[in-house]
Amino acid sequence: MLGGPPELTAPQLAHQAGVTSEQARRLWRALGFPEYPDDVEAFLPADVEALRLLAGTVESGLVDFDLAVNLTRGLGQTMARLADWDVSALVGRIEHLSAADPDGGTRVDAAVRVVDEFREPFEHLMLYAWRRHLAAAAARVETLASDDDEGLHTADLTVGFADIVGFTALSNTLTEERIGDLVELFEMRCADVVTAQGGRIIKSIGDSVLFVNESPLRSYDTAEGIIHVIGRDQRMPDVRVGLASGLVVMRLGDVFGPPVNMAARLTNVARRNRIIIDAATAAKLPDDQFETRRLAARPVRGFGIVEPLTVRRH
Repeated sequence: MLGGPPELTAPQLAHQAGVTSEQARRLWRALGFPEYPDDVEAFLPADVEALRLLAGTVESGLVDFDLAVNLTRGLGQTMARLADWDVSALVGRIEHLSAADPDGGTRVDAAVRVVDEFREPFEHLMLYAWRRHLAAAAARVETLASDDDEGLHTADLTVGFADIVGFTALSNTLTEERIGDLVELFEMRCADVVTAQGGRIIKSIGDSVLFVNESPLRSYDTAEGIIHVIGRDQRMPDVRVGLASGLVVMRLGDVFGPPVNMAARLTNVARRNRIIIDAATAAKLPDDQFETRRLAARPVRGFGIVEPLTVRRH
């Protein structure tokens, strides 16, 4: 997969790439890989080329070294998750090939064949997807453009948090394979609903997903859609969704701020297969389309006493 066996030590890598040993270590860690002792041959010519590209970008003045490390960290973390995702998804295919051709070698041999055939078309697809998402992200920044640099990192959004009810207890009754299938189906269905409504999945954490949308109305439609495809399916567990609106900070591919925390807290208040919202979201929903009802005031961790609201469409 890597084009050959390791043949370079860390000092040789840094020297050939034209960077200091400390710079090489920082970039290597940012990619998400462990460090090796200086006398261990753990690197390849491709690693030299990668560091040269990064160093050349810094030398050109386009970015400084700290920014290069930041961008590299984002790349490393994203690619690590993508690689794990791909291999997990391909395991079934690898097992099938191994069983169908017992003389074809070990499962490792089958895995190498699959990845080798899969790699080239997927690399093209990966670059295409990155460019499309880069264009979309640039467009979002353009809409936030202002004289205040901080405005480029903040946005007024509705944040949604959906989680599976009683997942811990449920997982104790399922096999490991069934837990994996459940989480995969939950994430896939939620992602389909979120993107169909023009929103974005920010992250998924096993039994929950965090999403954002510029439109509170479409956020409600997203929440309703998630309940429909998860909670209303007899084969799936119940789900709860919380919505909160306001200014959020967008950094490192994530979102931060009170609405994010509030949306997560509200799921602890919501009943099964119900949507619960904060006052800011309720104020943004058209009165002629929605009916809201205040619940009893209650303490919400980090926010003091809060009056959440239930909501339904007329």
